[in-house]
Amino acid sequence: MNIGQIPLKYARREPDREALVDIPNQRRITFGELDERICRLGNVLLGRPGIGKGVRIAILAKNCIEYMEVMFACARTGLIAQPLNWRLGQEELLRILVDGEPALIVASQEYRQQALEIAKLANVPTVLCFGENGDYEKCLDAASSAEPEVAASVGGRDPALILYTGGTTGESKGALHTHHSLYMGMLNQTVAERIVPTDVYMLTGQMFHIPVGLAMNYLAHGCPVVLINFEAKLALQVIEQEKVSAFLGITTMLNWMMAEDDFEQYDLSSLRNIQYGGGPMPRSVVADALQKFPCTIIQGYGQTEGMTMSFLSQEDHADALVGTHEERLSSCGREGFVTSIRVVDPLGLDVPKDSESPGEIVVQSEANMVGYWRRPDLTEQTIREGWMWTGDIATWDEQGYLFIVDRAKDMIISGGENIYSTQVEAAIHQHPAVLEAAVFGIPDEEWGEAVKAVVVLKPGMHATTAEIIAAASEHLASYQKPKTVDFADALPKAPTGKILKRELRNPYWQGKNV
Repeated sequence: MNIGQIPLKYARREPDREALVDIPNQRRITFGELDERICRLGNVLLGRPGIGKGVRIAILAKNCIEYMEVMFACARTGLIAQPLNWRLGQEELLRILVDGEPALIVASQEYRQQALEIAKLANVPTVLCFGENGDYEKCLDAASSAEPEVAASVGGRDPALILYTGGTTGESKGALHTHHSLYMGMLNQTVAERIVPTDVYMLTGQMFHIPVGLAMNYLAHGCPVVLINFEAKLALQVIEQEKVSAFLGITTMLNWMMAEDDFEQYDLSSLRNIQYGGGPMPRSVVADALQKFPCTIIQGYGQTEGMTMSFLSQEDHADALVGTHEERLSSCGREGFVTSIRVVDPLGLDVPKDSESPGEIVVQSEANMVGYWRRPDLTEQTIREGWMWTGDIATWDEQGYLFIVDRAKDMIISGGENIYSTQVEAAIHQHPAVLEAAVFGIPDEEWGEAVKAVVVLKPGMHATTAEIIAAASEHLASYQKPKTVDFADALPKAPTGKILKRELRNPYWQGKNV
């Protein structure tokens, strides 16, 4: 399987079928046009000195048609795409470039100057820019549209993509995926999302992260993919305008969409299925989404290292809505079609399926990354005897449903008691004014750690510290309730939408011996 040849099938079968809808740039492109441009770009890249199979190509841009062209052209020709997170500062971008050693950076006009600067500092030989005053289109026009000869020898175990993830740790590391691991991740998604050829998919996440694989999967089924740079109101407008039938909504994205004042005014009837993820979602928010969105809903639990690994199915959500196993709305479901999952103690032994005994989630799957780029030490720590250790702490029940209680690093120990931040956050969400909440431990001379919460309120609503603590206390033991509450306009987030608790927590621990 050569992932880069995904558009070829429909370019041959239905060349005039719409493939990509670029909302920010108001462009549309068919499968026939897309495939021809991929071939031209592949030949452009291979024609540059020092560029051949296995060489990295960095990308610095927001979601657009050209971004997808670069991803497919790299895969088609055996190159390794190295997307860059445009939200990062120059120092971190430089570190990633030095780590990946790309031979070329493809950048949009918006990031042209930044790309030129970091390329010079990181000794990257070439920058290819698209947009106004860029040479990207000129190069494509002058290149051959023939299938690159090397494409026939590319696929399977060949590396295709390095996705850098700092996650909640702050240390960017490159998760290396092959054509095969991406394909198996797509298979997992196809079964879970129940993709049909009439779907129209909206990509809400940025292409420098794993959701790009979900979008490529819809293209593999001949479905148009609509590209946006997420804003809640824009997403609602695009669903109505383009008759979107499916999308992945990170937990916070769904919150923001439902918080829009005129949410009820949008025609969302085209929606068939929504997948949500990016961290545990409080049960009250899931119930709200089930009521407000006119479609089936699934949850996908995954990581950059393993795409999506477990799913809470459409039926699980529907059953919970009518009172059957409502507790499963707090679950991230069961292992996916191509995935095996266990919950283990520090020695790697399975913990009981009693819904009480916590352990770490470990995953065995052909959709897992093959390792961290140039980090055999981290790879050895993470992948042990074929099982990938996720760092997520969970319990599971007799039917194998997983209930994530926390990231290992986010668990709070106060007075010798383990307090799971997600449980406290779920309790805080019982207050009707809460939009988002982050809970973490801060130093406490008496108890070791104290529970602190940072809360974002819904637009136009108000709450006091005492009211938040009182609402949470109704659902928690006394030692679990937050001791202090701060209010913020927004919470710091990773590209996936996951809340970066380290940025909230670190100032309290600076200078402490931890």
